[in-house]
Amino acid sequence: MLEGKSKGLFNSENIQKIRELGLITFIIIIGFFVQLRNPSFLSLENINDLIKNTAILSILAAGMMLVIITRGIDLSIGATLALSGMLTAMTVKIYPGLHPILAIFLGMLIGLICGVIIGFFVARTSILPIIATLGMMNVFRGITFLVSGGSWVSAYQMSDGFKNIATGSVFGINNLIFVAIIIYILFYYFVNYTRTGRQVYAVGSNPNSARISGINVSKILCLVYMIMGALAGLSGVLWVSKFASAQSNTAMGYEMTVIASCVVGGVSIAGGRGKVSGLLSGVLLMGLLDNALPLINVSPFWQDAIQGAIILLAVVVSALVKRSVDRKNLMRRVI
Repeated sequence: MLEGKSKGLFNSENIQKIRELGLITFIIIIGFFVQLRNPSFLSLENINDLIKNTAILSILAAGMMLVIITRGIDLSIGATLALSGMLTAMTVKIYPGLHPILAIFLGMLIGLICGVIIGFFVARTSILPIIATLGMMNVFRGITFLVSGGSWVSAYQMSDGFKNIATGSVFGINNLIFVAIIIYILFYYFVNYTRTGRQVYAVGSNPNSARISGINVSKILCLVYMIMGALAGLSGVLWVSKFASAQSNTAMGYEMTVIASCVVGGVSIAGGRGKVSGLLSGVLLMGLLDNALPLINVSPFWQDAIQGAIILLAVVVSALVKRSVDRKNLMRRVI
């Protein structure tokens, strides 16, 4: 009976809630100290900028969460983003009358093709995800340089309609934020209420058991990399529209920020665990650090180091909490 009670108190669901609560507390403490240093931090304008600037990161993190849940990783998303953004911007440059919706679909299609290629290598040839995506990252980045000739697509070469993708609004909500909200509603429904979404968790928890129980593991792996690719393609269009510039080195290294958001948000690298609410907390922390450090005049040379240290601290605290809970569970079993 005691064991059953311990399972109720310290099961994985409660551990996740403790992690999220600790992370939110951590975010509030950081926000409090930043507000003391700069009173404009909690202004509506700055909060709106923070959310808007975090929208693309949150979209990419949603796809990465699925990949990590299956025990995988995708290091190519920055390159996929750059390739889809560059090709879409070049198309808009040639056809200024291209409808923004078609431009978005074009970017997603390019990203989807990239995802299909990676999914094929991971699921059909059993190449480790880190190797497959590392290789394709260089391939996609190289293609971006080749098609662009190393030149930029600048703001004056883009149509107003394309640039308005990032600056426009729907129901008073900035388009970037609106797209992120739609993505998360669909994503939440997919992982929690669809059979395929639950199969993603099953594959990540134990691939062999999932295969024995009749789940098509290869199909699930292909699917998550395709979703990741499509979201990276979408992010590429949003990114280029937001900055009104397409460059070959766009988002170089950005994949690490996305992966960090997932890990800080409680998505387990070992696979099988991760919640949308935790992911949002991780994304919020990354967005907060990106917004707050310049506001309190931290040197750009120190910003990366401070972000890395805070992420490491958050992960260590989370790991200590989990280990403490696991130890208590073990002691209760002994009793």
